[in-house]
Amino acid sequence: MLKTQNKEDNQTKTENFEKMRKTKPKKRVILPDPVFNDIKVTKFVNHLMYDGKKNVSYDIFYSALEIVKAKMPNDEKSALEIWKAALDNITPQVEVKSRRIGGATFQVPTEIRPDRKESVSMKNVILYARKRGGKSMADKLAAEIVDAYNNQGGAFKRKEDMHRMAEANRAFAHFRF
Repeated sequence: MLKTQNKEDNQTKTENFEKMRKTKPKKRVILPDPVFNDIKVTKFVNHLMYDGKKNVSYDIFYSALEIVKAKMPNDEKSALEIWKAALDNITPQVEVKSRRIGGATFQVPTEIRPDRKESVSMKNVILYARKRGGKSMADKLAAEIVDAYNNQGGAFKRKEDMHRMAEANRAFAHFRF
């Protein structure tokens, strides 16, 4: 009896070790921005920042919001609310991840964690703003925010493409991780 109990204990220990990998790193505390006192703005500015130049990023972001407000004077929402609505419009709900099964690679649709949703949407806005031609980054970012608010533009198209890919590969949803 003692030997069987030891075997069971060892088996559960090895199962637990197989499931656990490294310890999860602690989430860093992100301070709210100075103007709107909002953590989401700081996260966006951190994604926008190059080479640790946070003040430059803040200047770009705030001037972009001023341009958005100038472009949409008849809207009763503030520039920050327009930006948040634009982010909500381009936030994807599902994405596809590659999963290799039996020598074949399948695109498996998976839901996105809330923190990743936010991060992906911010990165897409910034990516497609940078790809726009011409003017200063503030102008390009403002144009992309207005487009996202109106459900158009590169970032919105990216979201639609992600959803379309997930829908097309819905048959492989049972291969979830």
